[in-house]
This record gives sequence, structure tokens and C-alpha cells, in this order.
Amino acid sequence: MTPISSSEARGGRLEVRKTYKLYIGGAFPRSESGRSYVVNDAKGTFLANASAASRKDARDAVQAARKAFPGWSARTPYNRGQVLYRIAEVLEGRRAQFVDEVQRSEGSGKRAAEAAVDLSVDRLVWYAGWADKIAQVVGGTNPVAGPYFNFSLPEPTGVVAVVAPQQSSLLGLVSVVAPVVVTGNTCVVATSSARPLPAITLSEVLATSDVPGGVVNVLTGALADTTPTLASHMDVNAIDLTGLAGDPETATALEVAAAENLKRVRRAPAAEPDWTPEPGLEAMTTFLETKTVWHPIGI
Repeated sequence: MTPISSSEARGGRLEVRKTYKLYIGGAFPRSESGRSYVVNDAKGTFLANASAASRKDARDAVQAARKAFPGWSARTPYNRGQVLYRIAEVLEGRRAQFVDEVQRSEGSGKRAAEAAVDLSVDRLVWYAGWADKIAQVVGGTNPVAGPYFNFSLPEPTGVVAVVAPQQSSLLGLVSVVAPVVVTGNTCVVATSSARPLPAITLSEVLATSDVPGGVVNVLTGALADTTPTLASHMDVNAIDLTGLAGDPETATALEVAAAENLKRVRRAPAAEPDWTPEPGLEAMTTFLETKTVWHPIGI
């Protein structure tokens, strides 16, 4: 029997095998190393090629995040909420693609993948609603003994490095990125190494959702190639190690590296969290600084 070529199997068309790029500064560059790696689905079948980010790519991403920080942090919280809501809208419009990618990446059933995508949309809307309310909850006017007003005001920390969850390829990812950016920070995300496709497609959503370039930067590839650079980078203000759940040795090494410039650290849990419950405020407050302002009365 004569074997059927891939082009014949697709009705005479050539099969286009994608090699996805990184997402840095609002653009989709190739890794400067030129490297890529094969991404398979949960059954070991080829899905795509993804860029293998290098240390240089990580440094470029931090530079892009730093450049975007002044403009993003200066926007009104209400506007940041509008942008997050827009991300939810665009994600909803590409629901079928996300369901397919989550299903194939995680090896889950279609119903479970649909639930994960729907919860991801809901999670973005939930954080969008908090954009202009978080300051009222965690800030306030403080009683002081003297002729002064004293105010506590939450402000964004700066550039946050995020190690994305390795199992929950979309819901977990959204749950760690949204609280960082809604509070005015910018971020560099090291995605799930084995399940990067939903993160790559989310990059395409971000690029068409009014998110300024550099606010979110996405690196695919082995965590060992980028996370040490992010943890020790002097221009990164905080790091979220949630994605290293169950890997205390690596998490500890990155915490030590992060201590060099006193980064805020969200520590790695013992096991990857259940992302389905309402998350609460901790993920947002971890990456906020509190500024205290004194103002004299009667002058």
C-alpha cells in the first residue's frame, strides 16, 4: 500500500507546522538563541514548536516591562479595569480555540476544558471589578495624635517576575497574571514549560486587547533557562514562585537569588492550588507597597 503523504491527508494542502514566538514589548520576536522545542499534547502527539527563551530574552523582557511601568502604573485604576475587561471579551471570542488547546495540553475532557476557559474569563472580570476598589479596602485614613491627616495609599511594586503554574495552563496562568497587572505592576511570565500553548494564545489576546506593549511579557521554554536570571535581576522588584509548587529546592534557590535586591516574594506552595474557588485579595496585596502620607491640618 502506498503511504498517504501529510499533504494528501489535508486535501492536497501543505501542513503548516507552527513555531510560536515569544511575546516581549508587545511584539512577537524569535528567541535570540534561535532555539525552539517540541510541544506535545498529553498523549505525546506533536502539537507545535515553541521558542526556547534564553537568559538574553529574559533580560530583554525585563527591560520592556520596566519601560512600560511608568505609563501603566500612572493610568487610573478604572482604566486598568477596563483593559482587563477587554481581555476577557477577546478571550471569550476565542473560546473554542482555548478549549481545544487546554483540552489537548492538559489531557482533560472537553467539559473540564470548557469549565477552565469559562472560569478564566470570569476571573478576569472579577479582577477587573477590583481595579478601582482595592485601594479603598487596603488603604485608608489613619488616626494620629497631632494636627495632621495621615493616609495609607497602596501603590504598585514595579516589575514582577511570574513563574506560571505548570499544570493549570490557562486558569492558573490567568489567576497569577491578572492580580499583578490590575494593581499597576508590569510583569514577565515564564510559562508552563510542557503546556505553553494557552499562554501563547493568551499573548495574541493581549496584543489585541488594549494592553500596552511591555505590560505583560511571555517567555516559553525551560524554566531553568530563564527563572534564575529573573530572580537575580536587579531591575525586578518582586517574584511569584507559585509555578514551582512541589519543587522546594528550586524555589529556595530562587528565593536566595531574589534576596539580593530585597524582592518581594510570593512563595511556592507545597502543591499546585485548586484554582477554581474565588481567589481573595492576597494575590493583589502581595505586589502592592503602602505609601504613608502626612498632611498638616489648617495650613
